[in-house]
Amino acid sequence: MIKKMLLLLAATSFLTAFGCATSHKVEVAPVEVKPIHITIDVNVKVDKALDDFFGDVDSAEEEIGSSSTATE
Repeated sequence: MIKKMLLLLAATSFLTAFGCATSHKVEVAPVEVKPIHITIDVNVKVDKALDDFFGDVDSAEEEIGSSSTATE
């Protein structure tokens, strides 16, 4: 029993000694950062907003046009 314990202790010591003796080297390459050019087309949003804005004017114009033709 003692021989097994001594053998286990010796194996553990051996593995621990060589396991800790290794060294790792990590190299980090320089990172190249390039500019990014982004083009966004906002004409659709502006056109939709203008339609909503002038929608009241267009509907009022239609009402005026229909009321003036009804009186003639």
